[in-house]
Amino acid sequence: MLEGVTAQPPSDGMSSDPVSVLVLAAGEGTRMRSATPKVLHRIAGRSLLEHSVRAAAGIAPDELSVVIGHGRQAVGQHLERLESELDRGITPVVQEEQLGTGHAVRCATDQRDSSGTVVVTYGDIPLLDADTLASLLREHRRRNDAVTVLTAVVDEPHGYGRVLRDGAGDVTAIVEQKDADSEQAAVREINSGVYAFDARFLDTALRRLSTDNSQGELYLTDVVEIARGEGRGVGALVCADNWLVEGVNDRVQLASVSAEHNRRLVRHWMREGVTVTDPSSVWLDSDVVLDRDVVLEPNVQLRGGTSVAEGAHIGPDTTLTDCSVGTGAHVVRSHGENAEVGPAASVGPFAYLRSGARLGSDGKVGTFVEVKNAEIGEGSKVPHLSYVGDATIGTHSNIGAATVFVNYDGVAKHHTVIGSYSRTGADNMFVAPVRVDDGAYTAAGSVITEDVPPGAMAVARGRQRNIEGWVAKRRPGTAADEAAQRALADRDNSTETDE
Repeated sequence: MLEGVTAQPPSDGMSSDPVSVLVLAAGEGTRMRSATPKVLHRIAGRSLLEHSVRAAAGIAPDELSVVIGHGRQAVGQHLERLESELDRGITPVVQEEQLGTGHAVRCATDQRDSSGTVVVTYGDIPLLDADTLASLLREHRRRNDAVTVLTAVVDEPHGYGRVLRDGAGDVTAIVEQKDADSEQAAVREINSGVYAFDARFLDTALRRLSTDNSQGELYLTDVVEIARGEGRGVGALVCADNWLVEGVNDRVQLASVSAEHNRRLVRHWMREGVTVTDPSSVWLDSDVVLDRDVVLEPNVQLRGGTSVAEGAHIGPDTTLTDCSVGTGAHVVRSHGENAEVGPAASVGPFAYLRSGARLGSDGKVGTFVEVKNAEIGEGSKVPHLSYVGDATIGTHSNIGAATVFVNYDGVAKHHTVIGSYSRTGADNMFVAPVRVDDGAYTAAGSVITEDVPPGAMAVARGRQRNIEGWVAKRRPGTAADEAAQRALADRDNSTETDE
């Protein structure tokens, strides 16, 4: 897994108070210009929200809630799936109207006990990891502040809330971009929007928030000034890696954050012993697993839960989704989905492994071969220009070039079985359901409609008949006719010379 994406619960010996995490994910994300809720857009095979929820779950909070609003049905269904995958409770909290971050947090805190620590994060900062959240929580407990803010120092702070400090370096306020004066706008330390709060203080402060600002919303940032006014401590943890707090608001930012996440994934696997010959052109999903001495050539995309075993060689120009590739296998210039490639097997170039394709050890699926819902046994080969669908091929058999497994009768799919150590000729059609038993042969050009017994040779084609002079009679004066006449003259001359 990518380094830094999980963490153990903070073990600082300072507090055993309960921890709640709120993930704010109710916004519409209008700048995405999409029918899909912003937090469901994907990076590295996971939604933005899934990245955020996994980071939150990584600190093992006592409660994990997600505030939803826009697209709540789709987002809610997504959370149900995450609950199952993470094997922990996730509570959806509906924000009926999006009236600001303070209002979103109030919607969630109204449904929980006022004790312990509340960590607030967002569903659109996918690179934020559990280690950073754990560090924030430790810092908050260490100082025993009312509020601890996760901040970052950036070269271009436009659009972010500015963190204001006094001469002693203590945080005094957070000013949103639209409310900042020129001096405040020049501050480069920005608010990530991620906080740790004392739960009791947060409950009282939320009731004191005002909509007296340019947006007419309840700003969660105003809680900082409330804390200062009460003489409560406000701390800040500066995140040294700015990418971890980079938000996604439009497609440009989505692509930028996606590229950075991919760069980190590729770097992680290279450090684990994977050779990547051109890191800039290789794209990996978060759930991909690679063993040592795997080689990834240029223009490789590994998606979903794809796993590649030790010493396998992938690419160039290969896309695999939810596939498993065995030890020492080779897959080149091919596409696979929900398929299995056995140890030392060979795929491609230009092969298509569709769902349910299973290639045994030392097997081969060659050039321009498509395989769907079929098992190809150990050492068996389908080298050229063939379609294998709904079939079982035994061990050490060879399927001739230009073979088609005719599996569909227009209503239902049917199965074909080719036994072990069988040899099928080129340009065969196997009309399912049909069985070619162990050690059997089929002749080139055959259409096999009946079972072939073990060790038999099946010939299913009409006898050849040559009609002499057909071109001269039916296509006189054509280039074919002229070529034929020249060939006939050459043959006659050759015959006369031999005599």
